[in-house]
Amino acid sequence: MKTSRADIEPARNAAGIDDAAARRRWLALSVLAVAQFMVFLDETVVNVALPSIKADLGFSQASLAWVVNAYMLSFGGLLLLGGRVADLFGRRLLFLAGIAVFGGASLLDGLAQSAGMLVGARVLQGLGAALATPAALALVTVLFPAGKERAKALGIWGALAGLGFAIGILLGGAITDLASWRWVFLINVPIALGALLVVPRIAAESRVAGRRRFDFAGAATVTAGMTTLVYALLNTSNAGWRSVETYGLLAAAVFLLGAFALIESRSETPLVPAGLVHRRETLAPNVLQLLLGSSLISTLFLLTLYIQQVLGYTPLQAGLAYLPLAGGVAAATAVANQLVPRLGPRPFAAAGLATAAAGLVVLGHAPAAGDYFADVLPGLILVGLGAGLSFVSITTAALARVDDSASGLASGMLSTSVMIGGALGLAVLASVASTRSSDLLRSGSTPLAAQVGGLQLAFLLAAAVAATASLAAVVALPRGSVSDQPFEVAEMSS
Repeated sequence: MKTSRADIEPARNAAGIDDAAARRRWLALSVLAVAQFMVFLDETVVNVALPSIKADLGFSQASLAWVVNAYMLSFGGLLLLGGRVADLFGRRLLFLAGIAVFGGASLLDGLAQSAGMLVGARVLQGLGAALATPAALALVTVLFPAGKERAKALGIWGALAGLGFAIGILLGGAITDLASWRWVFLINVPIALGALLVVPRIAAESRVAGRRRFDFAGAATVTAGMTTLVYALLNTSNAGWRSVETYGLLAAAVFLLGAFALIESRSETPLVPAGLVHRRETLAPNVLQLLLGSSLISTLFLLTLYIQQVLGYTPLQAGLAYLPLAGGVAAATAVANQLVPRLGPRPFAAAGLATAAAGLVVLGHAPAAGDYFADVLPGLILVGLGAGLSFVSITTAALARVDDSASGLASGMLSTSVMIGGALGLAVLASVASTRSSDLLRSGSTPLAAQVGGLQLAFLLAAAVAATASLAAVVALPRGSVSDQPFEVAEMSS
């Protein structure tokens, strides 16, 4: 039987349309990922620039921490709300609004003439990031159908998240030494403008279908509760863990989050449906993400202290010292992007967290008279490899099978987990390091030896957390490859 030209042409046209749609999806992913890379970068890029910022704008030592804390406070407090609002009112709209706020705030940061102006702009930056981050990840989830194609896209996203955290310190040191700390923020402006111009042309709007009823009581309590919790953790460096202020803030956070849970259980249109939260596919990756943030992300700050204050590196040298970490992340994510969609995230999450734990153990033995190549470099490479495997596999486990109607919320939850984990880890590890250093000073150690002893204990504690997370990944994550069938969340579009 002969096939006519009339039969061939429609098939050829359909294939052409499919190819064009695929190219459009991957182009959209590229633009969204670059824009979000900027947001990930901003969580660490400012750390190396802090001494220069302090000198130029007259920060006190106590107030300098708010250059970082102000951003983390608004970012962490609003992420969950930002994700759900994106689902209900439009992911592209929220992404563009968030990037516009983030870019404008970055400009204000770079032009800041006082400490108060910089801290205020950092709050705005965090607000923009909280709107843009879950919306962008939700757009990626909606663009790619559930299964291996989505897993590959999420792998690229997770890779850029890991690279953003690692490269931030490198860029921060290079920019601060070669130009000015102001360019740490100003570099965001052209990237934000590019995203605002390109994204509307390549990504269609998406939102939950049907009536868009909003749980205002739930939104108010969860935002207040998360903000209070993040503030309580960040404030422990000043108030201490055993102070009345810390106890009061933590109690207030528990009360507000408990009120949120009660409101959600009685709401006809809950902000966070129980059908999403109670699933193993959601809960396990978010717990792992929290442990990943508390063990790996928080230790980058402590490692910077060792490299600059113990080894005596300049900001540029400290930034360059992180190149092997970034290389390890890049190598591991390249492997994970190929294998996770086929073999599933479970073995790579477990292996990644175990490798990171081994690297932290190496760093936990770096001495006061240490050498970068002998005492730091092996640990950096292991941490980079572990972080790359972990970011890709955990992101894939959390979002590869999520229903489109919950993509923004699920993305916001995952981002909130790593943010809370980072704040909690830094608060605990910094407190442990400080207490250990004080004990060593009282026992007769030199100030340098006491500082290093505190850092060593903090690294080893972080290693224990990462090792625990590795075991949890073996137990909690589902076996097998990524399924093509997304799970559904009841009443998401009510």
